[in-house]
Amino acid sequence: MAKTGTTTTQDLRSAIERSGYYPALVSEAVEAAVGPEPITSYLVHQETTFDANEVRRHVTVLVLTPSRFVVSHTDEQSGDATSPVPYATTSTECVRIDRINSVVLSRMVANPETYTPGTMPREVVLTIGWGAVQRLDLEPAGCSDPNCEADHGYTGSATADDLSLRVSEAGDGPETVAQALIFARALSEATIANRA
Repeated sequence: MAKTGTTTTQDLRSAIERSGYYPALVSEAVEAAVGPEPITSYLVHQETTFDANEVRRHVTVLVLTPSRFVVSHTDEQSGDATSPVPYATTSTECVRIDRINSVVLSRMVANPETYTPGTMPREVVLTIGWGAVQRLDLEPAGCSDPNCEADHGYTGSATADDLSLRVSEAGDGPETVAQALIFARALSEATIANRA
């Protein structure tokens, strides 16, 4: 769930509880990371994935405060050699707003020739970069001469890809897509305000 405006820790806790994914564990981790700062916006996204014969759940909580962007991931794991019982791993990262250098929102709409402004996209992908993770895609460079055998080196691109979150109408419901749009806008506005 996303929310902007005046938000309390209780609003965030309620959204985490509605996700139904280890709410006590997730709430404690997020609240510890946020600390005493007021919450200006948040997004709670629960995702189910299939790994071989196992169903795994994962929750991502994004929180925006006046000075920071907080990311929390919680994953469940089945028992293994290190732990005979199932367990969950929760991690949080706090990023100063002025460190965020990229907020990318990709929208997928059906029938673009008849698109009406304000129509909800079928899915959105929110990608946020702050320089913690860089992806480098390289490929051999070439020229337009099909008979050329010279080594032209490599060409490629570097992409900041610290967090990418996909929300779809089919998988998450239209309300969650709308909430992701609200959070993306709040985060984008916060990065502009912080640089002013």
